[in-house]
Amino acid sequence: MNPKLTTSQQKTFCSQLGSVKLQLLYKASIHGFTAAAFHQRCDTRGPTVSVGYNASGFVFGGYTKQPFSQSGQYEYDDQAFLFTFSGEKLLKYPVDSHDYAVKMAGNSGPYFGDDLVLVNGSKPVVYINPGHYYDFDNAAEMHGNDLNLTECEVYQVEAETTEPEKPWRTVIWESETRTELMESIRSYKPTVSSVSQIRVLLIGPVGAGKSSLFNSINSVFRGHVTSQAISGSSTTSLTTQFRSFSLKAGREGKPLPIILCDTMGLEESTGSGLNVDDISNILKGHLPDRYQFNPSVPLDSEAPSYRKSPVLKDKIHCVTYIIDACKVSIMPTKLEEKLEAIRRKVNLMGIPQLVLLTKVDEACFLVKEDVRNVYKSDYIKEMMQEVSTRLGVPLSCVVPVKNYSEELELDPNCDILLLSAVKQMLRFADNYFDDISDQFSKMELKE
Repeated sequence: MNPKLTTSQQKTFCSQLGSVKLQLLYKASIHGFTAAAFHQRCDTRGPTVSVGYNASGFVFGGYTKQPFSQSGQYEYDDQAFLFTFSGEKLLKYPVDSHDYAVKMAGNSGPYFGDDLVLVNGSKPVVYINPGHYYDFDNAAEMHGNDLNLTECEVYQVEAETTEPEKPWRTVIWESETRTELMESIRSYKPTVSSVSQIRVLLIGPVGAGKSSLFNSINSVFRGHVTSQAISGSSTTSLTTQFRSFSLKAGREGKPLPIILCDTMGLEESTGSGLNVDDISNILKGHLPDRYQFNPSVPLDSEAPSYRKSPVLKDKIHCVTYIIDACKVSIMPTKLEEKLEAIRRKVNLMGIPQLVLLTKVDEACFLVKEDVRNVYKSDYIKEMMQEVSTRLGVPLSCVVPVKNYSEELELDPNCDILLLSAVKQMLRFADNYFDDISDQFSKMELKE
């Protein structure tokens, strides 16, 4: 059997599934567009990639680690996703309801939640119900509204024996590295004497992990997993106030020289989520801690809570965008436009900008297997390059991290990624203070 999935498309899949190869199990044009043929060839053979093709040129389907069966039950899978190819580029739609990721239907082909069914009812057709258990709502983007299949293939995902490639960024995964990073952060002092703690603004879409980032970094220094900032999963922002979180070196320790400022999450629609016009007030230090955001109306300069004369220590010294690695390729246009508007405001004020790519373990199974593979993953590198292009920042300003979400104990390797991100924030703040000092020096020379 000759696979219809191109070599390039197979490579794209394998790059983010880990060190694997694809073995063709079922080809409907040969074995038949029937549930019986599919189950005969594919049952008990997981993980698998199921691919549909139509006359409109769309290539789409789903991945699951669960082996298919005919039990009629839904199966749990926290790694399942739907996909479509845009040319050679893979767009992924992650599973939202893990308990209903795959249905083991005896009368159909591959059955993903209630969202996508290939070879539905033993016919060369597709059933689609977007946004039910998977994170997508644009059926046309997936298959162009052409529900007739010209081909359906199922590939088994098999482990390769070769080791992952050499990392493209060097990280020393040793306990000494973690200790050194923690000490360098504890001992950091801003280069401007009037500022004792740098202020870093966290900006990102709803659910990207802003509050979880603070909790995760705080956990590293507390020595155990904490949850001070409100976090979780929701379609709207769980953060409704402007919060300034000061990190401490241990339960009774001194405050660290960094404050993380959390905001409402960005939302696609107008009048919801963080109001872009509030950004300037935040950057300039006009917003007080615990300011209650109003998505429809930015803070008025005459409001009682408006800080009229902020000094340098009140202002933002580094802006950090928090972006979900699973959703880089499917970022809505309006959301991207909001980020672009914010980036322009930040650029005008000369504030350094960093991007943290979160949920890298959910985006790439090679990383889920071992977070130390993060810089060996071609897929994570592609996502970092894509977010670099979309947000208009150099690749050197993009750093991958894994937040603590379900763990009860700390992982030294996750800590190293988180601490490395904090170190970049400190370096970027230094750049800001150097620029401020240069401006003052030039003004003094003119006088």
